[in-house]
Amino acid sequence: MSGHSKWAQIKHQKGATDARRGQLFSKLTRRVTLAAKDGSDPNTNSKLRLAIDKAKEANMPWGNIERTMKKGMGELTGEVIEEILYEAYGPGGAAILVQAITDNKNRTSQEIKHILGKFGGKLAEPKSVQFLFERTGVITILLPQNKTKEDIELAAIDCGAKDIITSNPLIHIYTQPGNVETLKNHLLNQGVNVKETGIDFIPSDTLQLDETSKNRLLELFSALDNHDDVQEIYSNVKIEDENE
Repeated sequence: MSGHSKWAQIKHQKGATDARRGQLFSKLTRRVTLAAKDGSDPNTNSKLRLAIDKAKEANMPWGNIERTMKKGMGELTGEVIEEILYEAYGPGGAAILVQAITDNKNRTSQEIKHILGKFGGKLAEPKSVQFLFERTGVITILLPQNKTKEDIELAAIDCGAKDIITSNPLIHIYTQPGNVETLKNHLLNQGVNVKETGIDFIPSDTLQLDETSKNRLLELFSALDNHDDVQEIYSNVKIEDENE
């Protein structure tokens, strides 16, 4: 589990720096709309619950979230969207998964293909990359001042955590996808500040790149993240953290 790509953290910092609030809201709106198609009750629709959580984490107004849910349920007219998982290889042979939500599959596919090619990557055949990753629940927290890392680890393990990785000042807790909500509520009851929850693709093994290939890969990630349809990016490349 130590191979989890840190792109989520890079993306968070970049987003905060660039203040791309409008683009972020657009991406979150599509995520909530898509999830709401499977049911309007977040207590029984875990995908919707996670989408709402991410929207709240970004400080999206509740009125916006409600309107977005109604679009997904068909109560309001809106674009017809679908989710696509692109499998690709990047600089240095890096394995990459790109989750996108689009209202035009052909357009998005061509644009993703173009971005990959520009930075030394290429699309791969379906299922040729995905098998290198495991679908895993991830909860990211800030270490409370009144608790030690060991306190958090014990509380998390007691509630089904599979692995725990520290990336100061954050702690990433990994669990089964179906256990995310239970573990999150358990941590909240312990007074822990849950920063983010999600279900991610975690690589089963990691790849080390030379500095040139790694920088090229990060340029590719940045270009993909700037695409309006792209929701998440995963890779099997270990991005070193100076705080570790």
